[in-house]
Amino acid sequence: MSSLVQSVDWLAIAPPTIAAVVGLVVLVADLFVAESRKPLLGWIAVAGLAAAALMLLPLLDADRSTFCLVGDTEVCSYTADRFTLVIQFLVLGGALLCALLSVTALKDSGKRLPEGEYWFLFLSSAAGAALLPASRDLATLVVALEVASLPAFALVGLRHGDRRSSEAALKFFLSSVTATAVSLLGISFVYAATGTLHLTRVAERIQHVDGQLETLAQTGVVLTLVGFAFKTAAVPFHFWVPDTYVGAPLPIAAYLSVIGKAVGFSGLILVTVVALPSYADAWAPALAVLAALTMTVGNVGALRQRSTRAYSAVRLLAWSSVGQAGYLLVPIAAAGYSDDPEKAVGSTLAYALMYGAVNLGAFAVAALVGRAHRLNRVADYRGLYAASPLTALLMGFFLLCLAGLPPGVIGLFAKVTVFAAAVDAGLGWLAVVMAVNVVIALVYYLRWTALLFRAPETAAEGETAGGAAAPHRLPAPLTAALALTGVLGIALSGAPQLVLRFTETGLF
Repeated sequence: MSSLVQSVDWLAIAPPTIAAVVGLVVLVADLFVAESRKPLLGWIAVAGLAAAALMLLPLLDADRSTFCLVGDTEVCSYTADRFTLVIQFLVLGGALLCALLSVTALKDSGKRLPEGEYWFLFLSSAAGAALLPASRDLATLVVALEVASLPAFALVGLRHGDRRSSEAALKFFLSSVTATAVSLLGISFVYAATGTLHLTRVAERIQHVDGQLETLAQTGVVLTLVGFAFKTAAVPFHFWVPDTYVGAPLPIAAYLSVIGKAVGFSGLILVTVVALPSYADAWAPALAVLAALTMTVGNVGALRQRSTRAYSAVRLLAWSSVGQAGYLLVPIAAAGYSDDPEKAVGSTLAYALMYGAVNLGAFAVAALVGRAHRLNRVADYRGLYAASPLTALLMGFFLLCLAGLPPGVIGLFAKVTVFAAAVDAGLGWLAVVMAVNVVIALVYYLRWTALLFRAPETAAEGETAGGAAAPHRLPAPLTAALALTGVLGIALSGAPQLVLRFTETGLF
């Protein structure tokens, strides 16, 4: 009889494990650290995330797997391959930048945000997000999804005495739980039809499902995708996004806009391309329609914000993130029609890396402006160049990257890559919809960019003109976040092949 005891590849699981362990360390340390020294917890969290990201380097040499089936080392629950490492880099790097924003936000909030609970929840969510792309069975995939999501609900509503924050958390929680329940039902159907939860075995067995179970399998495929579509903020599962981003602490809104999407898209890729390639005729058209609807609703929603009262910068970024999610969905839909699905999926990864860097940069500037203007309206950015030239230039660069215009070269190339994926897959109509949406998005991105360089208006009482931060000296964590995102965006624009190469090489 073979032994059920397995050796664990600790190096392979190091990145999410370190994030989880540091979260526990922070929670325990919070009990013993004096109130005046609570900011130390934030720096422990930053160091932990940096260490977790550095542990990706030893994994670059070869694919590593662990928690495999006894007697079949090819079927494993955890695999650290190229796809896993790219998403884990995006998750841990993005979480590190959001942690830098959080250090300043917690200091400015006084006692409205409890630091120990905040960092424990933040690191727990990051650990779940880093685990998900390595998951190779449906059970681990759902557990990772919930570990990433449940702390995020609490982080959105963690601000004491803020009714808007509590309302945003409740809306986020109820809609997410509903989507997860639907996905679990779908997974149970897939398991009933195939008798396995491992993705590679599902891919093999679902092609030969007994005729009586075929309808059950098809229903399971559709329902399984719902939960991941929710995480990507795809229409019609996007309605929670604007209110949640505005109600959440700004670093958490930034976290959801990038890491939350990375979780959803990596899960969607694993379920469709790895587990269900034989059902591409079912999920590919559905994702193509979702992509068209998502980019259109997101961009039109952002365009309409000008007519609303208190034209919020964070709400505009929220609608923008919905539109960007539509572009990210295009290559995944194209993978269902393509002879080389890995190349199509590579386009999504390239776009996600670009989007993550520049969108977090835009949120970093929003965090800076929000220190002087509590409402953080788009109008508060008027004249930012006069008050802080370098910050205005960075914000303009980030917005042009999102729009896909020079000098944001990486944004332009990423959009061209996604567009090419749709054309190569024969989805000409989707490419046309994308082109129209890129033009629509130019209106609000360029409008915001132009506002940065206009003459500043007279400052309201208690505020600084032109969106400049009230303190003359920027906090070091906020400066570091701005510098990192700026350098990364400029480096990628100078050498776009650093991320675009994922469109030419295998990922799995």
